[in-house]
Formats: sequence, C-alpha cells, structure tokens
Amino acid sequence: MTDFLDPDALRDLVDGVAARPREWEALVRHDTGGRHFTLLRRDEQVEMWLICWTGEDHDTGFHDHDISSGAFAVASGELVEERLAIGRTIRRRLRRGQSLGFPPSHVHRVHGVGETPAVSIHAYSPPLARLGVYALAPDGALRREPVAATHELTAAPPAA
Repeated sequence: MTDFLDPDALRDLVDGVAARPREWEALVRHDTGGRHFTLLRRDEQVEMWLICWTGEDHDTGFHDHDISSGAFAVASGELVEERLAIGRTIRRRLRRGQSLGFPPSHVHRVHGVGETPAVSIHAYSPPLARLGVYALAPDGALRREPVAATHELTAAPPAA
C-alpha cells in the first residue's frame, strides 16, 4: 500500500521545487488566454504541476480536490487564495516564497493579481482523480458538481 503525503509534507515538497527554478524555469509560458499547465511528476503517491498565471482573469473558481490533500507554492509573482466561510470569504494574498497546504475538505479558489504574471508549483496526494466545482443554484444554494481531474477549472459555473 502506498503512503500518501499529508498537507505539511506536500508543502515541504512544493517549497523545495519552487526554490530550485533551474528545474522548471524553461517550462514557464505565460498566455493571456488562460493558465499554462505542465506536469512535473506523477506516480502512485503524488502528482505535481507547474502552473503559469497571467493576471486576475486566470481564476479557478471555487473547487475542492475530492480525496486528495494538496499544497501550492508561489515561485514568482503573486496569487490570491479565497476560501468559503459562512457569510464571508476568507482572502489571502500569497507572494513569491509563500505556500500553503490543505486537506481534502478544503474548498477554495485561486486567481492572479492584476496583470502580474505568476508561477506556482502544486502537489496533490493521492494523485488527482476527481475535483468538485461549486456554483450557486437559482435558489441560492451552494451546489457541488464532481468533475474529472482533467477538467480545466475556471471561474465560470458548471452547466446546470
């Protein structure tokens, strides 16, 4: 049986990779039309991605990572992470060198800042199989829709 990494171990992993730009800087591509993704590692234990962001329009929308714990580190630029809370949104701005880890139950969205390009390193354990995307139903209720891990996250709500 494979031992999966917890949020702290994932955070250590992404911090280490983010601190070694020679390993990933040739893979950086900024595209104003959308985020650029490059798979850095995938095995039975962990999946790791380099993600390039260009501005505030690059927005994941609210989502979870199903059964996977996760972490991400900002390798350059800045990103904003927002989490849902009763009656409010908790907002955190992360700058180069900052990171966070989270359990599978974590619901959040991540987006760029202004027009500033950013690069982040993300890791998930176990590797992603599914995601949950969130939208408000017409009656105002929060609705979760399960999607494949290959689904590209956007701020647009899932189809009704």
